Amino acid sequence: MQYSVKDLKGYAIGATDGDIGKLDDFYFDDESWTIRYLVAETGNWLLNRKVLISPFALGKADLSRERLNVTLTKKRVEESPSIDTDKPVSRQHEAAYSDYYRYPYYWGGPYLWGPMAYPRLSDAAQRRNEEARAKREEAYDLHLRSANKVTGYHIEATDGDIGHVEDFIIDGETWEIRYIVVDTQNWWAGKKVLVAPQWIDRVNWSDSKVYVDLSRETIKNGPEYHPEALNRKYEETLYDHYKRPKYWDL
Repeated sequence: MQYSVKDLKGYAIGATDGDIGKLDDFYFDDESWTIRYLVAETGNWLLNRKVLISPFALGKADLSRERLNVTLTKKRVEESPSIDTDKPVSRQHEAAYSDYYRYPYYWGGPYLWGPMAYPRLSDAAQRRNEEARAKREEAYDLHLRSANKVTGYHIEATDGDIGHVEDFIIDGETWEIRYIVVDTQNWWAGKKVLVAPQWIDRVNWSDSKVYVDLSRETIKNGPEYHPEALNRKYEETLYDHYKRPKYWDL
């Protein structure tokens, strides 16, 4: 299943013994374009402190009630490493966070989530995780991006501006960002299109611009995005139009 970041914002986040707060933001890494953390606003419970929730902790979602459940107690979350969400998250902080919850380092293995392809723990994965932790060398590069802050970035085609980032579509299993939703209202009134991260040539983070390896005319003639019509048939049409390999075939 695929989810809209904009739709999920504001969802209640429930621990095993009560609510933690509301979903406020997502942090994704700018190398694999994968959601690494959900940012929860805790409100009066922790004096508006924001906490990170890894997809490893996510349980069953209750979309009808706009709730995301996590397999953590409130006490466990309360005692987790604090974070200043106004500053970039360093690899050092991520290591401390992962050590606290005993999660694997997603940057320490061959797969999307380090030693595994999905954010799900097993006994074998935990053993590999502990072995990797014992050998860790800390790095301090800043590589996480806030979905809130990247929303609004300008999108540049090979021959000019086409619009701005309005939303992100994420895969509910791997937590990869499948698509960036581009609002083209400054060029084509009312039309929205999808661009996959694999089609991005580069991102200028200091200038808030995303450069895609597609022409304006190609995008203009591409299939329009409607949230209710996002299914495999639409995706096939999308990839066929742009003549790009389909991610489910790779």
